[in-house]
Amino acid sequence: MTTHPLRAKRRRSALAAKRRRTALRTLAFMAPWLIGFAVFFAYPLLSTVYFSFTRYDGFRPPVFNGLDNWTYVFTRYPQFWPAMRNTLWLVVVMVACRVAFGLGVGLLVTKVRTGAGIFRTLFYLPYLAPPVAATLSFVFLLNPGTGPVNTLLDGAGLPQPGWFTDADWSKPALTLLAVWGVGDLMVIFMAALLDVPKEQYEAAELDGAGAWQRFRHITLPNISPIILFAVVTGVIQAMQYYTQPLVAGKAAAGVIGGSGQQFEPGYPDKSTLTLPQIVYNTGFQRFDYGTACVLALVLFTLCMAFTALLMRRRGGLIGGGHR
Repeated sequence: MTTHPLRAKRRRSALAAKRRRTALRTLAFMAPWLIGFAVFFAYPLLSTVYFSFTRYDGFRPPVFNGLDNWTYVFTRYPQFWPAMRNTLWLVVVMVACRVAFGLGVGLLVTKVRTGAGIFRTLFYLPYLAPPVAATLSFVFLLNPGTGPVNTLLDGAGLPQPGWFTDADWSKPALTLLAVWGVGDLMVIFMAALLDVPKEQYEAAELDGAGAWQRFRHITLPNISPIILFAVVTGVIQAMQYYTQPLVAGKAAAGVIGGSGQQFEPGYPDKSTLTLPQIVYNTGFQRFDYGTACVLALVLFTLCMAFTALLMRRRGGLIGGGHR
């Protein structure tokens, strides 16, 4: 029995109309996201790419100047490479220290039997401190002349670093500040650790596995997605590191407060200079938007490259995860 050609054509038309209605319904549900993506991501990104090839001060119309901005940033801009080195240092060292310390604190708190709530509160409270207030407090605590930390080191007969006034110690001091506020990672790791099946630990103990073997072969594989999440978000945060190094440099240089004060970020000796700082300084203080757009694109490319690398290497990130 054959289908009548007219009936088959009507059926195809009905199916096509149904697909169009489904597509329109799906598009309607996706419209808020698509509009937000276009307005807040696609358009700004394309505009940044365009302005990076122009001479633009925000007042006069942009003038196309080819690769002049890119050449200037990579060959003649004196603050670019120090900011790049500092940012990469913070990405590697500060993120690693925060993840390791956050995981260690999470393990400690989950093992505590008495007063666990007090420990959780004490470790989480520093994370709630406003960045400016926390940074100013650390500058005071680590003041090389009057700070209590160096006073204690002096009493113990140990060397007293210059901390935020010494170019060799400013980034380690910022790392200490970041580790002090590790409460967010502690909470995330605690939730992951408590979710590891206890049966696996019991089976490993019966097989004679020690504490390190249980941690390596059971804990790490189970929490590897959380570690990856912590590393990726930490890298993105380090790439956007702006407030703490700027406030620390200002406070150490003694220029906090006072409207109209001019301050070049990076004190001491460009050691606290980061890429977000020179993006803001170039674009909104020097009104060189073309160069600022180049710096912003470099920062965006680095974020994407680090994220892509970590996602590709996630199996070897923790040395013992699933293969």
